[in-house]
Amino acid sequence: MKLFAKYRILLPVVSLAVLLAATFYMQPRAMSYFGLNLLFNLAVPIALATIAQMMIIMVNDIDLSLGAFVSLVACVTATFLNDSPMLGVLILLALVLSYAALGAVIHALDLPAIVVTLGMSFVWGGLALFILPSPGGASPGWLRTLMTVKPPYVPMAVCASVLIAAVTHVLIIRSGIGTVLRGVGGNARSVQRAGWPVVRLKALAYGLAGLFGVFAGMALVGLTTSADANIALRYTLLSIAGVILGGGEFTGGKVSPVGAVIGALTLTLAASFLSFLRLSPDWQIGAQGAILILVLTARLLFTRRDAQA
Repeated sequence: MKLFAKYRILLPVVSLAVLLAATFYMQPRAMSYFGLNLLFNLAVPIALATIAQMMIIMVNDIDLSLGAFVSLVACVTATFLNDSPMLGVLILLALVLSYAALGAVIHALDLPAIVVTLGMSFVWGGLALFILPSPGGASPGWLRTLMTVKPPYVPMAVCASVLIAAVTHVLIIRSGIGTVLRGVGGNARSVQRAGWPVVRLKALAYGLAGLFGVFAGMALVGLTTSADANIALRYTLLSIAGVILGGGEFTGGKVSPVGAVIGALTLTLAASFLSFLRLSPDWQIGAQGAILILVLTARLLFTRRDAQA
């Protein structure tokens, strides 16, 4: 057995464990239920956004509008979903369908996803500003209760992350439709020759991305209790980094749902760790990038070792 197949998931696990150990060493009080809850407080929306990005990368595309989309969902959640729940649900469903339609159009017209999604980021951002010109709104009570529940022994963020990883692993890795979707990323022509409608599969992948993006925006509002048109713009780059950090690749339909969630947890923890180091916020994004580069370098070394074996 080649080592890289084994280390594809072990590398993100090891990187998270090392970062967690370093955090506990610097701040021993974090080694508690309350401490872990603070460390991973925003892990759930980041993990959901990372899974959304993974759905796009899985079919060999990339989404540069995800952060703006999550921000729009947050604005809808804090306004329409709170004030008029039925209307809010209809708007969120329309957003998911819009994402699915976007995937179908990109494939049918053979458009570059990176350009189309970059353009859509302005559309989502404009709609978010139209709905909520200034920070405000309020989280629905049931959503706030759900996101702040305190299960025994393990914080809510960790429990939810495990659940997200398990559900998406079954959906993408174990199920038949997940295998076909990964096949679209690996060799779309072969999938089409086998009789599968690739346009519908692309629409399904984008629709799933939209669904998880909606969950990410809702979870974010449940934690922050309000919204802002720019509240999740950084999620675009964080989600891409989380997928790659978790063992995913930009080509070939090679993704790991469990690894993507672990990558999201690592990036969330990295922000807390850098705060403990008293590193200036201006340098924290660069430091997070350095952590990503280190992990990817290690993965490259294992890849070359496999090639020489």
